[in-house]
Amino acid sequence: MTFAPEIPPDVLELCTRLRAGGHEAYLVGGGVRDLLLGRPPADFDVATNALPDRVMELFGAGFAIPTGLEHGTVTVLAGAPGAHRPVEVTTFRGEGVYLDGRRPSSVHFGASLDEDLARRDFTMNAIAFDPLAGRLVDPWDGQGDLRRRLVRAVRDPIERFTEDGLRAMRAVRQAAQLDFTIEPGTLAAIPATLASFQKVSMERVRDELWKLLRAPAPSRGLELLRHTGMMAAFLPELLDARAFDHEHTLRAVDEAPRDPVLRFATLLHDLRAALADDIGRRLRLSNADRDTVVGLVADLPFRYEPAWSDADVRRFVKRIGRARLEPLFTVREAIVAARAPGTDRGAETRALRDRIAAVAPEGTPLVASDLALSG
Repeated sequence: MTFAPEIPPDVLELCTRLRAGGHEAYLVGGGVRDLLLGRPPADFDVATNALPDRVMELFGAGFAIPTGLEHGTVTVLAGAPGAHRPVEVTTFRGEGVYLDGRRPSSVHFGASLDEDLARRDFTMNAIAFDPLAGRLVDPWDGQGDLRRRLVRAVRDPIERFTEDGLRAMRAVRQAAQLDFTIEPGTLAAIPATLASFQKVSMERVRDELWKLLRAPAPSRGLELLRHTGMMAAFLPELLDARAFDHEHTLRAVDEAPRDPVLRFATLLHDLRAALADDIGRRLRLSNADRDTVVGLVADLPFRYEPAWSDADVRRFVKRIGRARLEPLFTVREAIVAARAPGTDRGAETRALRDRIAAVAPEGTPLVASDLALSG
C-alpha cells in the first residue's frame, strides 16, 4: 500500500538527528497504527538501536529526560522551546521472563528491530515506519489485521496476556475504541489468563476502564469484559441480574456524553449510593470523581412533577447543588433515551430546567453562603 503520511517537522528532526549520529530511527506503536487508519496520532514513539546513554548525549540534558533508562526509554523534548513535544525514544530490546504479571524480570539491548516488534502486544501495534526512507516494517501483518478490523495478539496470546495481565483488558478497550473484533484465538486466551489479570493494580484497571468509557460505544467493550470474566474481577456487582438491568444500562452508557465520570455514574445508576462509594474506593477514584459518581447515583431517582411548588424547586436546587445539576440532567436524559428509544429524552428535564430558570435562576441565594455577608 502507498503510505506517505505527514509527519510533524519536530518529529522528523528528531529522527534525522538519530540517523546523522549513525543510528536507526523508526516510529512505532499506536502512532503508526493511527496514521495507517487515517487518524491523528495522540503521540509519537521512536524506536532506535542507539543505547539510552547515546540518546542522552545526542540531545543533551536540557532536552533529554531519563524517564526509564533501565528499560531503554529517554523522553526527548522535540521542537522549539515553549512548544515542546515529548517523544519517547526507546532502544530496541529483548525481554526476560515476566514474574509479576506486569514487567519483565530483565531487559537486554542490542536486539534487532524485528525482535523488538515481536515483544509487543498486538499486531496492529507492532508496525514500524521509517519516516526518512518512507518504509514500513510489518513482520506480523498488522496492516492486514487493520484491514480485517481485528485485534490479534503477536505470536502466542496466552504468553502475551500472562506477561502483562492488563493486555487482555487493553484488547477489549481497543476493540471498543476502533469498532474492531477480537481475533478468536486472542479472545479465547483471555479467560485462560484471568489469573494474570487479577494481579493488575486497581489503578491500572481504572485507567484502562476510563479509556474504554471514552469509546464511541463502550457497551461493546463492557459486554466483552462480562463475557470473558474480567468484569467479575473488579465489578462483580454488575453481574447480579436481580439488581442490575444489564442491557438497558449498557444502552444508557452509550447514550451518555463521552466523559468517563458521567458514563461510570450511568453504569452504576441502578446500584445503591453506598455500593457505588465502595466501588469508587476499590478502583481508587480521586475524591472528586468518587463524590461526583456517588452524588449522581444518589440523586438520579428524583421524579419531577409539574405540581411542584416554587419552594419545592428551590429546595431541589439547594439539595443537588448548582454545579451538579447539569451532569445530573445529562445522565438522566441518557437513561431515558435507553429506556424508551425514539422518545423525547429531554422532556422531563427541559420542564424542570424551565422552572429552575424561572424561580431559582443563577445568582439566586439559596443558602447563607450565597449571601453577600461579611463579619
